[in-house]
Amino acid sequence: MHEIVLAYELRWCFPQQAIYDKERLVKNGSGLLREACLILSDVLYPDNRGCQFLRRHCLILQIQVRLRTFQGMKNYTAPKGRTPMTAIIPEIAGNLSVSLQQQLARVASQWTTHQGIQGTAIDGLELIRCNEPSSCGSSVYEPSLCFVIQGTKSIQLGDRQITYEPLSYLASSVHLPVLGRIIEASDERPYLAAKLKVDPQEVAELVLEMGDKAPPLQPGESCPEMQCGLCVSSMGEELQGGLYRLLRLLDYPGDIPILAPLARREIIYRVLVGEMGSRMRRFAASDTHAHRISTVISALKDHYAEPLRISELAEAANMSESTLYHSFKQVTRMSPLQFQKKLRLHEARRLMLTEGLEAATASYRVGYESPSHFSREYSRMFGAPPKADVTLLRGEWEIPDPVF
Repeated sequence: MHEIVLAYELRWCFPQQAIYDKERLVKNGSGLLREACLILSDVLYPDNRGCQFLRRHCLILQIQVRLRTFQGMKNYTAPKGRTPMTAIIPEIAGNLSVSLQQQLARVASQWTTHQGIQGTAIDGLELIRCNEPSSCGSSVYEPSLCFVIQGTKSIQLGDRQITYEPLSYLASSVHLPVLGRIIEASDERPYLAAKLKVDPQEVAELVLEMGDKAPPLQPGESCPEMQCGLCVSSMGEELQGGLYRLLRLLDYPGDIPILAPLARREIIYRVLVGEMGSRMRRFAASDTHAHRISTVISALKDHYAEPLRISELAEAANMSESTLYHSFKQVTRMSPLQFQKKLRLHEARRLMLTEGLEAATASYRVGYESPSHFSREYSRMFGAPPKADVTLLRGEWEIPDPVF
């Protein structure tokens, strides 16, 4: 592997230094090799000598490579039987993201033994695997970051269609009912994703600690897109590296209590300093409309089966009814009534699938007074009557999570 050869060749670049020593390697290597990030994982010398610390410390060790660093090394001669580093650097420099994606996919695949959503030993971290394209499924996204490692998924939020591809991530700042389906997956290249739950308070504390480095708050009213509670972006190399370090901790359960919180903070920090940082900060700032709408969403989620009273929600959010309606639609891409309806239908679908309830019983449980009205709205949302839809879904792996 290129990583193995590179690790071996570093020793010959610095013959006067003890490359086996982690601190010296970081000190002498990272100062010379900059920019494009190459994570060394599970690295051993080809002759199995030394460098064992890289297996243990790959979570904190990054060696950076830049092609122009080696322009003055034309006279460098590799050890006998070894591939010259100057010959492999161009390929490494052009394929860093691919290499890191392969490592992410390897770790995610290792810890997903079956299809579906799987919990891990790291609090708040779940892994998702799907081996084939799926039909439309419903779920309620909670405040979280979802990183797509391999495959493609499409979701619908209100009138908005969002597609996220490999090495992209989805940031959900509030609880949102969505429809989604896997559109690219196979046995050879399954859909793989990692979901990290995020507490808005955790974001707020990190923003406070960042001080002047925190992303500035931008007026959401001047750009409605800024208010949306669901957005997608691509993962830069730094964020990919942070996610990789978090996933690699699964191989070292004894390190999880100490290092997992640090890895979580790094990931959230990378998101905050990225292009979606301002959006994330809006939902952690208590004096913004976005934060007030998040409290309204929490109330609707907790009391979705009860009659909707806009006046009470507006009073609790300290907003006028018209302002509440306008701001709510900016964040969720739907009205409060539509939001409640989707929560009810999502939960009814889950009850029929997991608890075997009849359609009429499920409709009463989630707050409908008329089973026929429930059936019409269910068919409109999911494309089939309740019984036919549930029969189809029983053969699929994805069971919706409960609303509460």
